[in-house]
Amino acid sequence: MITNPDSSEDHSSQPSNAPTRTYIRDAKAMASTPADIKEFPNSYMFIIDMPGLKSGDIKVSVEDENVLVISGERKQEEAKEGEKCVRMERRVGKFMRKFVLPENANTDKVSAVCQDGVLTVSVEKLPPPETKKPRTIEVRVG
Repeated sequence: MITNPDSSEDHSSQPSNAPTRTYIRDAKAMASTPADIKEFPNSYMFIIDMPGLKSGDIKVSVEDENVLVISGERKQEEAKEGEKCVRMERRVGKFMRKFVLPENANTDKVSAVCQDGVLTVSVEKLPPPETKKPRTIEVRVG
């Protein structure tokens, strides 16, 4: 039986290969969070618009040694007394993006800055491996 920690509903009637509500929610969150990715000689840069969010609402982490995860939640504003909402078009709820980093990404050197509603995550590159120089092996007698 698949259990969902976010729900008390009984999922025993679902086939075992059916996606969970958590998976569906996470997939929607990932699809609704567009990102720009840039490569520079010494780093990779991930740029995501996050209007109205504070840095405390955003989480940046590295999982499984090479997966950059950017997540958070945009909460709905509480209605003020006498206020009537006519239309709500701004997206609220959880968001998440996962990026598999290249082998030359230095996951120990990740920085994130949120300024003017734009999150910029920078991941430094590892220096290229030194090419091994040929060496001469002395051949001894006997």
